[in-house]
Amino acid sequence: MTSKALDNFLDENITDLKERGLYNEIDPVQGPNGPKITINGKELINLSSNNYLGLATDERLKEVAKQVVDSHGVGAGAVRTINGTLDLHIELEEKLAAFKGTEAAISYQSGFNCNMAAISAVMDKNDAILSDELNHASIIDGCRLSKAKIIRVNHSDMEDLRQKAKEAVESGQYNKIMVITDGVFSMDGDIAKLPEIVEIAEEFDLITYVDDAHGSGVLGKGAGTVKHFGLQDKVDFQMGTLSKAIGVIGGYVAGKSNLIDWLKVRSRPFLFSTAVSPADAVASTKAIELLMESTELNEKLWDNANYLKEGLKKIGFDIGVSETPITPCIIGNEKEAQKFSKRLYEEGVYAKSIVFPTVPRGTGRVRNMPTAAHTKEMLDEAIAVYEKVGKEMGLI
Repeated sequence: MTSKALDNFLDENITDLKERGLYNEIDPVQGPNGPKITINGKELINLSSNNYLGLATDERLKEVAKQVVDSHGVGAGAVRTINGTLDLHIELEEKLAAFKGTEAAISYQSGFNCNMAAISAVMDKNDAILSDELNHASIIDGCRLSKAKIIRVNHSDMEDLRQKAKEAVESGQYNKIMVITDGVFSMDGDIAKLPEIVEIAEEFDLITYVDDAHGSGVLGKGAGTVKHFGLQDKVDFQMGTLSKAIGVIGGYVAGKSNLIDWLKVRSRPFLFSTAVSPADAVASTKAIELLMESTELNEKLWDNANYLKEGLKKIGFDIGVSETPITPCIIGNEKEAQKFSKRLYEEGVYAKSIVFPTVPRGTGRVRNMPTAAHTKEMLDEAIAVYEKVGKEMGLI
């Protein structure tokens, strides 16, 4: 017999989420996650994927992954510190360091794992972390796990950051102080003010940590937000994922050799979780090689992003303050945002609604993610659907 207390808790809270328009339904994709996807037998223009450069279905990545299954098998077989470190993992980390312009890099099983691993390996209860209020959930969880004092900083507010850094240093309470920020904020698409953050960090001797999950492959001609500002030698931690623009799965931290050495002996997901598969490692390496060889996919991404932004703005949608391909259509009311997303689906466009707790209450939206793989014809069709549904619902 299962727990009645658990059943009551689950039933009451799931019902509550549904009534408030905060319940998220999962739509399984039948086949590859490309510029068009199939859900329940219906073909849709896909504007909800993080597959920025279309590499998740790239033939070159598929080919090397197939070959390495024959040469190395389907699994790493152990954690990295026993004998799960394959030659392919070393090659990936060397390529990541070259890509990011750092001395070394360490790879993990996911971007979320990176933030859980790296923050708690360096920061502890005697330290403080200055964290942007819109930082990703994985940063928040990583900060909590460290047990450091978390000092919330107003979003991209440099005066607030400077004041709180000054107060933290002058208090004398902390051994180390870190400032941590997303490079690109995933819900609004704005870019962190890294030059100002680095300037403040140098003034107060802060450790700098940039989560570049949505910047790698996108900014800096593909090398990321830190490279975009030319600050590779000024940022202590460059963290990113291999599952968005890179198109595969996993995450990494790039930085000085002594930092990477420390993470290899003290970050728990590295020590206690089996390494990513051989196919994932080699496909990620191939993707990074492609980005280092050519900016063609990056340029196509930006061309499509600017095209979609202009089209949505022209017909009257509020796309916020985005400076990157991430293009929100901000609706406000959560139920309206979910209804809008469902109508887009019915008309052949898959653009998922994003509501609290992913974004603040009252800022419900549909987030669009144009990629290098979309054609102008697909984007024109999507814009036409947005106009039709937007007018029908009185949103534009």
